[in-house]
Amino acid sequence: MDMAAPRRIKTTCPYCGVGCGVIAEISANGDVAVRGDPNHPANFGRLCSKGSALAETIGLDDRLLTPTVDGERASWDSALNLVAGRFADTIRDHGPDSVAFYVSGQLMTEDYYVANKLMKGFIGSANIDTNSRLCMASSVAGHRRAFGSDTVPGCYEDLELADLVVLTGSNLAWCHPVLYQRLAAAKEKRPRMKVVLIDPRRTATADIADLHLPIKPDSDVVLFLGLLRYLARCGSIKRRYIGAHTSGFKEALQSAEMLDLYDLVRRTGIPAATLERFFALFAATEKTVTVYSQGVNQSTSGTDKVSAIINCHLATGRIGKPGMGPFSVTGQPNAMGGREVGGLANMLAAHMNIEDAEHRDRVQRFWRSPTMASKPGPKAVDMFRAVADGRIQALWIMATNPAVSMPEAENVEAAIRTCPFVVVSDVTAATDTARLAHVLLPAAAWGEKSGTVTNSERRISRQRSFLPLPGEARPDWWIVCEVAKRMGHADAFTYGSAAEIFAEHAALSGFENGGARDFDIGALAATDGDAYDALEPFQWPHPLGSASSARMFADGRFFTADGRARFVDVQAPAVAQIAPAFPLTLNTGRVRDHWHTMTRSGKSPRLSQHCAEPYVELHPHDAARHHVADADLVRVSTGLGAILVRALVSPRQQPGTIFVPMHWNDQFASRARVDALATAITDPISGQPALKSVPARIERFVAATYGFCVLRHKPPTIDAEYWAIARCSSGWRIELALAAPPEDWSAFVTGLLAGDAPVLSAYHDPHTGHRRFAAYAGGRLSAALFFAPEPVAVARDWAVEQLGASCPGRYARVAVMAGRPANGTVDRGATVCACFGVGTNEIAAAAARGCTTVAAIGDALQAGTNCGSCRAEIRNILDARRAPATASAREAVTTI
Repeated sequence: MDMAAPRRIKTTCPYCGVGCGVIAEISANGDVAVRGDPNHPANFGRLCSKGSALAETIGLDDRLLTPTVDGERASWDSALNLVAGRFADTIRDHGPDSVAFYVSGQLMTEDYYVANKLMKGFIGSANIDTNSRLCMASSVAGHRRAFGSDTVPGCYEDLELADLVVLTGSNLAWCHPVLYQRLAAAKEKRPRMKVVLIDPRRTATADIADLHLPIKPDSDVVLFLGLLRYLARCGSIKRRYIGAHTSGFKEALQSAEMLDLYDLVRRTGIPAATLERFFALFAATEKTVTVYSQGVNQSTSGTDKVSAIINCHLATGRIGKPGMGPFSVTGQPNAMGGREVGGLANMLAAHMNIEDAEHRDRVQRFWRSPTMASKPGPKAVDMFRAVADGRIQALWIMATNPAVSMPEAENVEAAIRTCPFVVVSDVTAATDTARLAHVLLPAAAWGEKSGTVTNSERRISRQRSFLPLPGEARPDWWIVCEVAKRMGHADAFTYGSAAEIFAEHAALSGFENGGARDFDIGALAATDGDAYDALEPFQWPHPLGSASSARMFADGRFFTADGRARFVDVQAPAVAQIAPAFPLTLNTGRVRDHWHTMTRSGKSPRLSQHCAEPYVELHPHDAARHHVADADLVRVSTGLGAILVRALVSPRQQPGTIFVPMHWNDQFASRARVDALATAITDPISGQPALKSVPARIERFVAATYGFCVLRHKPPTIDAEYWAIARCSSGWRIELALAAPPEDWSAFVTGLLAGDAPVLSAYHDPHTGHRRFAAYAGGRLSAALFFAPEPVAVARDWAVEQLGASCPGRYARVAVMAGRPANGTVDRGATVCACFGVGTNEIAAAAARGCTTVAAIGDALQAGTNCGSCRAEIRNILDARRAPATASAREAVTTI
């Protein structure tokens, strides 16, 4: 019998701002597989480990599927009436600025558009901001200062055409892996291409770098001021271009001239010879692209960092042409789309300015709205302060988790908890933010919703639905429109589809434009449902009567009042003073295989195997000074609180600095919300928080009992000072530590089993304090638990693989109790390649057989041949085999 051919739907990845094309294949029985779209111009078929695992994240086990009010199931009608009524009553009693929306780069552009329209044009307040404030606001501010508009000048192809790519504040290999792959492939084809990495950490991206500048945290402005000074002195500036197309160069150069080489060395921590090597390379290379991301943006001087970078490109005329330009890579899948529709509190739709009375009038006339916000609203940090002090009385949070991701996260949680009325529309039922809501509204997830997103190169692509809406979940745009109707604005929110919203958005972008604004997709204003379904990826601008544009500013015309780009006179920031109580600088960021607060990536077993628990990375000198060994538990604290994480001692980290990933939260660990440690200090222009440079201290945490468990079912609670839980292929893996041993071991273990089969095997060594337990159901391992007074020495990844495996014989069960494979059984070791599930031991064994290069390992094991993000780690393993004296590892912590 012939099986029906699978359906193939072209859509877009929901992770980072690269905007990769994805093909979802749905079989006759409903199974879903994903692969890269070879025809999508962002990725040409490539996917990273997260994109490759998308099919593993679409299950419904933790989904929010019905509206709830105060924890009780409610109908859509009653929930929507309540939301509309409470918002309307709050506006009536306290004015329009007493309500707020906090939205997300995870939304579709169409969702963003109607939320912005409702708040700014019908409620009449600009109290709408987005989690993009946390990642891209400084780039937006820098673009607007220099170009008069929030315009990314170049495109991805420029990274491949450049002769020099400067990566600053960007771990491209882990945070934008497909762009990293494109760059690595281009460099392999053209070995003369040079890559410079500017980053306090020696990240995986350094694997392809010809030069690494490990600058001191927040010294980027000084570095690029020094570069501008060098360019002027060596005659590399383009004075004709500067005179014809820019203003403000004299003032900007005067500030740069105030720093001599001694100042640069002292402020950046980079030796003079290395600085001059970088400066000379930049000066001599016409085709230069400077790529920057969160290491630049998340700073008290983030906007000035962006301006300092742009100044160097304007001074050399390297902008808007193939293979050259400043390039901001976006953090979220639709941060750019949110900027296009005015999702930020200080912007209007279609890149119009809320401070401009003519722009406000134009948008109001187009919307035919009764009112229009007349001034910028509070940016994200200030919005939650307004929630805390009662100025905001009703708050709607859409598709984001600010109780984890905002700085001073504990204060943000407290503010949300005390707000009189909180609505959360989301996909996941249990997040740190969802548990604080009065009303929970079930939103459609990736694969169920339909809309558009815009990537970092201004390319608009379709996300298409290929799954039915589960339970009572609905698209975000539908939820917003239903509330708007119930608030009395039915005539303006009558959309029957996302296509209708997109067409209106496109029409507004071209409304009374005439080339005066950068964002114009007026050519798509007549898009109907069929055309929308068939929409191919394209780059804006795409005005009526013109083709879309890959690059901007090639003609030297900008969107300022006089058409000239503006040099910005930036000053070197004051040197931060180190307080003896907090002698280390805490940096936060992403890991390779997880995303934001793990509500999606945490559902994939393979994405959790590379980094199964939160950690702090620190230099060996700092580890020795603080008496911390690799794999110890460490308390990291600032003036705001403390977290408890695993130590990863590594020379990749700069002395005096530490790194903690941002992802872990109360759903996955006991105390790991790192943004609870970050003060809510922001860039004064962009309002973006400084999450990369927080004064901190560390101390070793010593427990009485340590444990490692593999379980078929997730325990409802874990009574331990430290725990971290991660999905594995047949259940869950848990690391834990207790300050004191349980008074009743039987009760403690039973609580962890959470419905698994009863314990059939137990072992206790009274001399060493080691305890081990195993449970079986139907001859298969259902749970294994290992406890000891020191970090448990167990072959962790092997133990994970035994969960659910058949263990019929005595020797197999003895091996389980021993926590290591019997003779003749393979232990893959800690996962290195998440795409193909290849471990450290497998790579080491292949190396022993003669596979001594990364390419040879790929040929033998496939490791590193898909997303390529693990190639640097594979190289480290091979290097360690060649120099075994430098290699050290402990089984108590996953190799990172």
